Amino acid sequence: MRARDRPRVGLGAEPEFRRSHSGARLSPCDVVLILAFGLMPLAGNAQDLPPRAIHIIVPSPPGAASDISARLIGQKLSESLRQPVVVENQGGASGAIGMSMLRRAAPDGATIGVVIALAQTIDRIQNKKASFDIVEDFTPITAIANNPAGLVVNPRIAATSLTAFVDLVRNHPREISYASGGIGTAHHLYGQILNRTAGIEMLYVPYKGVAPALNDLLGGHVPAAIVSLTTALPHIQSGQLRLLTVFDTKRYPKLPDVPTITEEMPEVVPGRTWIGLLGPPNLPATISARLHEQVVRILNSPDVQHVLSDNGLETIGNTPSDFAAMIKEDAKIWDAAAASVGLLGQ
Repeated sequence: MRARDRPRVGLGAEPEFRRSHSGARLSPCDVVLILAFGLMPLAGNAQDLPPRAIHIIVPSPPGAASDISARLIGQKLSESLRQPVVVENQGGASGAIGMSMLRRAAPDGATIGVVIALAQTIDRIQNKKASFDIVEDFTPITAIANNPAGLVVNPRIAATSLTAFVDLVRNHPREISYASGGIGTAHHLYGQILNRTAGIEMLYVPYKGVAPALNDLLGGHVPAAIVSLTTALPHIQSGQLRLLTVFDTKRYPKLPDVPTITEEMPEVVPGRTWIGLLGPPNLPATISARLHEQVVRILNSPDVQHVLSDNGLETIGNTPSDFAAMIKEDAKIWDAAAASVGLLGQ
């Protein structure tokens, strides 16, 4: 083919769109402007999230419900956005290290983080002075799931109900202990509230995480524990552990025959133990909206709901404003609970 017969490309070519509806020819400058305006929406979408790996900070060791949720969402988010999503476990200082890293992150969507309902209460109990403000220092994206806890016992304990267990402890003051994953956790506080409400004296045995607490409970080294039902569920279903009550206002769907603490003791107001997703402060609305849309779509997908349900988690997926209200309300409830049992000053 001779050079003059080859089709011309680029701005020198004259395809059909070079002519207007009136038949007038468009100049090369007109074409550049048309292309630029036509691509503007695409460029705006591309700028919503940075074109590099997104990091999800989990302020706890691997294996917890927050870690399970983050990894599941991270995998689906990576597939949806077609870019890497990396889950980073940043434990230490009862979660304060990971939360502080999230607070200092650039507000560009490249770093988000998982949070639990009483993150700031734990921080205040452990560190005496708050290292972050859960209401003011972050951008709410959505609540991921409800993660209720329960009082479980080794089957060697004769009690088959909360009432029988309370009577057992009352008849053996300071002889029966309960374990949890650490001082200041929701599970520690639930036990102290149970002590105060029922007028009993369970001894508290703190562990460095839920896994070692469960191991000692299964081995009979401690008679009882208050732990996340996500981690205890397989052992309850297999008969290795017995669930006596659920610290929630509604029954646990996986074990609907077990009464809640509010059914047994109406005066108890259990704080909610949800898992949520936050961005750093001043995250632009376009980015937080994009992340919210993506994460809620993921949470509502049948396969993700199936996995979360199998792990004992109940999906939420609310709006950022509703999540902000949850954060504010539950922070007050948990602070009040910690103060009521002497773990936190008013």
